[in-house]
Amino acid sequence: MKNITIVGGGTSGLVSALILKAKFSSLDVNIIKSDNIGIIGVGEGTTEHWNDFCGFCDIKLSDLLNKTDATFKYGVMFEGWMPHNFYHMVTAEISDIKLSMTSVGYLYATINNMKPEEYTHKYSFYNKLLPSKLSLQYHFDTYKLNKFLLDICIERGVKVYDGLVTDVEIENDKITKLKIDSDELSEIVSDFYIDSTGFSRILISKLGSKWESYEKYLPMNEAIAFPTALNDDNYPPYTLSKRMKAGWMWRIPTQKRWGNGYVFNNTLINAEEAKLECENYLGHSVDIQKNIKFNAGKLNKAWISNCVAIGLSSNFVEPLEASSIGISINQVFLLSHFLINYTDKDIELYNDKFNIIMENVRDFIVLHYLKSDFKFDIPESLKNNLKKWKYRLPVKEDFGSNYVIFREDNFTILLKELGIFDIESLKREYYSLNELHRQKVVEPQIERFTQKEEKYFQFALDHKEVVRKLIIPV
Repeated sequence: MKNITIVGGGTSGLVSALILKAKFSSLDVNIIKSDNIGIIGVGEGTTEHWNDFCGFCDIKLSDLLNKTDATFKYGVMFEGWMPHNFYHMVTAEISDIKLSMTSVGYLYATINNMKPEEYTHKYSFYNKLLPSKLSLQYHFDTYKLNKFLLDICIERGVKVYDGLVTDVEIENDKITKLKIDSDELSEIVSDFYIDSTGFSRILISKLGSKWESYEKYLPMNEAIAFPTALNDDNYPPYTLSKRMKAGWMWRIPTQKRWGNGYVFNNTLINAEEAKLECENYLGHSVDIQKNIKFNAGKLNKAWISNCVAIGLSSNFVEPLEASSIGISINQVFLLSHFLINYTDKDIELYNDKFNIIMENVRDFIVLHYLKSDFKFDIPESLKNNLKKWKYRLPVKEDFGSNYVIFREDNFTILLKELGIFDIESLKREYYSLNELHRQKVVEPQIERFTQKEEKYFQFALDHKEVVRKLIIPV
């Protein structure tokens, strides 16, 4: 393996290039991108996997804040989904209270019906954060992020060509050559190819990969996206997910503007009606920048022969929990284990793990809608888990790969806030635990956490102030 060509210059393509270049410094990495093809997104959010990417690729926080208008994200605030607002935020201090891998901290929080502000970082509810406990998740301006990553690619020796792929030549079920409409080159030959062309799937579709739809499970199929001015003195350290008439609206704060969107079911309303609903909520007119119709799902095979699809070319669920970038990052890390000396068995294993990743994301998103009035089918995998999880918390053994995006703590928080657990069963489990451990470890740790949070609240700073202090003047 001497060289690799990535087609597509969006986030997934650039992330792929940087991870592979960081791991295999002698590998020649090329990107074919076109400035005439736009990128999707008005404001972007991440999961904690972004921090893994930055650490691996030596991307500094100060540079991210400087160049992408990034802000900190502690989680997702759900407004209007239930009679009470709830917060999806995994709090390390609670998550770390375990007994034989059982999340005893969350078990205690659940049976005692602790409010979200009691078992998460209270200061984040007041648009504040603690400089010593910064989040590993972020919001940023998608367009500035794209330029930031592209500049790093070029600095690190990735060759970037502006052009369009006009033909994909295939022999013996392998890609042998790409024809390019570009002033810089007319064709390119590589040992391996990554398809990051989004919904076009220019490469992987030529090798016979098929789309498997999630439309019967996930009720959303269209979105509008638009920016609005950031007039507030401060901004929240979380993504807002506001339940709307036919779906939900996101609000993402960056340093200079809000990124907003409305994801909806277009059998219930159309894009113009969605726009009016947003305007009524916000109290002012909005200018729609993107209108995206989508069919949620994934490829049946993300890796075929000498080509793998990464990013939107391989999957699209919906942006409810900002899983898209995290999936791409995990796809590339997984690929990197097999790439240099891959065999058919490695391709088979990769596709199996990809399917597990996607089943995990799909089921987690479906879980959000269980208490809604939308009509959809529940996947068998989620049905089976719900039968278990009604009577106990999710555990690590319920998940089939280290590369899944959402784990036991993520599911536990949602199951708790949606009221799906049988509390009496959880109480039986908790009070069956070693009494000494409960009284000397679990309950004192919970108490220390809540006391510390009250103390930390006094020293927490406005989100905007923390970001300003971390930005290095240029």
